[in-house]
Amino acid sequence: MMEKKDPICGMKGTIPAHGHYFCCDGCIKKFEEQQALTQRELGAVKKTVGDRTDPICGMKGTIPAHGHYFCSEHCVKKFEEQFGKAKRVSETRPAKDRIDPICGMKGTIPAHGHYFCCERCIRKYEEMNDISGDDEYCPSCAVVKGTPWYKERLYIVFIITIVLLIISYYVTVLNPFFDSFVEYTALIWWAVLLGFLIGGIIDQFVPRSYIEKYLSRHRPRTILYSVAFGFLMSACSHGILAIAIQLYKKGAATSSVVAFLLASPWANLPITFLLFGFFGWKAFLIVIAAIIIAIITGLVFQALERRGLVECNHCEMGEDVEKLEGFSVIRDMRRRWREYEFTAKNNIELFKGTMRGSWALTKMVMWWLLIGMIMASFARGFIPHEYFAEYMGPTMLGLLITLFFATIIEVCSEGSAPLSFEIYERSVQAGAPAFGNSFTFLMAGVATDYTEIGLIWHNIGKRAAMWIPIITIPQILVLAIFFNNFV
Repeated sequence: MMEKKDPICGMKGTIPAHGHYFCCDGCIKKFEEQQALTQRELGAVKKTVGDRTDPICGMKGTIPAHGHYFCSEHCVKKFEEQFGKAKRVSETRPAKDRIDPICGMKGTIPAHGHYFCCERCIRKYEEMNDISGDDEYCPSCAVVKGTPWYKERLYIVFIITIVLLIISYYVTVLNPFFDSFVEYTALIWWAVLLGFLIGGIIDQFVPRSYIEKYLSRHRPRTILYSVAFGFLMSACSHGILAIAIQLYKKGAATSSVVAFLLASPWANLPITFLLFGFFGWKAFLIVIAAIIIAIITGLVFQALERRGLVECNHCEMGEDVEKLEGFSVIRDMRRRWREYEFTAKNNIELFKGTMRGSWALTKMVMWWLLIGMIMASFARGFIPHEYFAEYMGPTMLGLLITLFFATIIEVCSEGSAPLSFEIYERSVQAGAPAFGNSFTFLMAGVATDYTEIGLIWHNIGKRAAMWIPIITIPQILVLAIFFNNFV
């Protein structure tokens, strides 16, 4: 009997054609291109159709649309073309809504009812949702490919940065920008590299299931779990937002999601190294303050949940059920240790996985960091330090002006770090240190980010979105006043 294995992708084949079995039309076409078959031979392809079977390619369908189940967006489109069906809402939605559920970046590859930025995020999604076998993503089936490298934000911003550095090096009037950028690079390069490496290690060794297990309970210690797991994340504030929304959909309480969302951008390990590169020992104060704000806000949200003043689907049902019941993190760690074989092949794969995680974090974060460094370098090179002392000094007016700029400047957490350091550095030069203003710029940027507020409004509820700045901003200002007077 012929082996029912797709000769192109290696998956189980269900469509007989050309003496083989294929998983989808994409693999058949790829085979035909390779074999240069004639048009007469192409007409001999027959397709099988069964219950919950993709009516186009015969594979097991996982994406519901038009009363059928499809294996990929490609087959959905072919069905719509053949039968004149109107496109689904998910197909007509603007590209800005196609957010990768894993990393929060713009998705371009359709799979499992979502859009992903790369195959790595698809594989992580499959691991999280126990998708395996015939249901796994097949690269040959996808018509829409990933974004070309020259269109990715990291490369675009990197090229712009190089051009600016070259111009500022040769144009005398722009020399201050070049000197400032070089100073920033010399200050933080070690922290950036170490942060990305540790982020890759965390991504490789800390499964998302460990986090999901403890964030569904409606108890005070759940907030501590949220903050602790936020420390183990390796993503920027926008990436953390996507993860937080995904956790909510999987059963995490609103209070846990909010605490996780506030702690992760500034209390996660990779960013901690970045902050220490800029602020030295004072970065420890930023991290501790971020944790305090996250814990207090999470506890307040739990009180609001009990009174029905904030949306929480699971709270409304009165549930306090542990997710992944019977699953033990300790037992899982022991099992992984016992089952792992220390062979050269496995060790190489582990190293590659860590490097892939580091590179994914670099692509997510580095372009924001470069934008922040560009803005901070221009501020250092061309804005007199007297302006910082006058308008963003350690006064209540200076704090409010800093809060205003933090609200309107849409920069990811890594991008705001250089800007906040510049605020502090210039205030020191002016003889009026304003460490509290820098802290305000960092924390308020996350607490008042309109992308964050909008997504929480849409995915959790408007009351949850409105309560976040109401609860966090007073805490930020109180701690900022303390820092300005005593640090």
